[in-house]
Amino acid sequence: MEGINPAEQRDEVCLEVNGLWKIFGEKASDIMKSDLRFESKEAILEKTGNVMAVKNVSFSVAKGEFFVIMGLSGSGKSTLIRMLLRLIDSTGGSINVNGEDILKYGKKRLMEFRRHTTGMVFQYFGLLPHKTILENVAYGLKVRGVSKEERLAKAQEAIETVGLKGWEGYHPSALSGGMQQRVGIARALSTNPEILLMDEPFSGLDPLIRREMQDELIELQDRVQKTIIFVTHDLHEALKLGDRIAIMRDGKIIQIGVPEDVISSPADDYVRDFVQDASPAKVLTAGGIMEQPEALLYEWQGPKAALHTLKDIKEDYAFMVSRSHRGLLGLVTLKRLRAVIQNNGSFPEEAFEPNQSSATPDTILEDLFPIAAEADYPIAVVDEEGRFMGEIQISSIFENMIQDKGENNDE
Repeated sequence: MEGINPAEQRDEVCLEVNGLWKIFGEKASDIMKSDLRFESKEAILEKTGNVMAVKNVSFSVAKGEFFVIMGLSGSGKSTLIRMLLRLIDSTGGSINVNGEDILKYGKKRLMEFRRHTTGMVFQYFGLLPHKTILENVAYGLKVRGVSKEERLAKAQEAIETVGLKGWEGYHPSALSGGMQQRVGIARALSTNPEILLMDEPFSGLDPLIRREMQDELIELQDRVQKTIIFVTHDLHEALKLGDRIAIMRDGKIIQIGVPEDVISSPADDYVRDFVQDASPAKVLTAGGIMEQPEALLYEWQGPKAALHTLKDIKEDYAFMVSRSHRGLLGLVTLKRLRAVIQNNGSFPEEAFEPNQSSATPDTILEDLFPIAAEADYPIAVVDEEGRFMGEIQISSIFENMIQDKGENNDE
């Protein structure tokens, strides 16, 4: 099943990683010069005492993309995200941000890159306990040398962006864990970074607060449209948040894809085992299961021409689109169309099925269920501008669910 790749819909690459390696230990350079580097993590550790943390990793992230790196403990995901900031230096490879390899930066240029281009949010909030929320959020701007008046104004704006207006004068100890993490996000946003790196920011929170923070981050991303690199060990979190997901094991990226592809087409047994408990209803989308109808009706057609089309395709319905840009006007039924012709009524308004349902391409199956329960006809799929893209047969929603469960049971 083919998914919609948000990265392919964007033109500008923001981050490109090529052949990145990280080996911890005194013999790292020797290992990189030999074929030993291609052996397993366990073999390298046994033979040299060195740890292969990141192994020949390559990927690119588009501007404005939400890119998730996930894997179990020890997979190399946290090392990788720290390498993107050069908090951990690489053993080999390149990290290109807007076309410049940051591995070639000197100390001064690297500091400027960290202060102006990126923002980092860690699992542990790292707030300064003796400073107020406003002062904590403004701290990065203070380090940058921004005047007090300007940095407090920007910090206030960031605080309001994450929904903490009214808490500016409190100290971190007065806030819950979820609220403290919002402060951490506000602190990162206050410098207006192009790239936001988040290393398991919600893993220390209670499940309910964690879900709320995920929802808030999705809403926040809709507003600010940052390039986000997000690390997690939680599959459901990755599926919920990511435009694309990179799955790591033993320092290598095993598979990169949109959530739907990762679930429906796992690259190997490891990924298949990893995702086997994921609910397809939370991943499969309308865009992935929609079909093209056999025919469409057009607003400039008369009732009799429309009736001829329906008889020709042997269907009792068809979607009608506008003259410009295939905008969806409604669903015309054979019964209503015949009544219009018999009564010499207006067309197409009286031929439209009332309360016809529609969905966007990224609507997940879980959200299609209540629509399908009340629908007598297929569900139309339209883009943000109302253009008709395809239709979903009610039966296909359940067929996809049954097929997915059947495939999992066959493993």
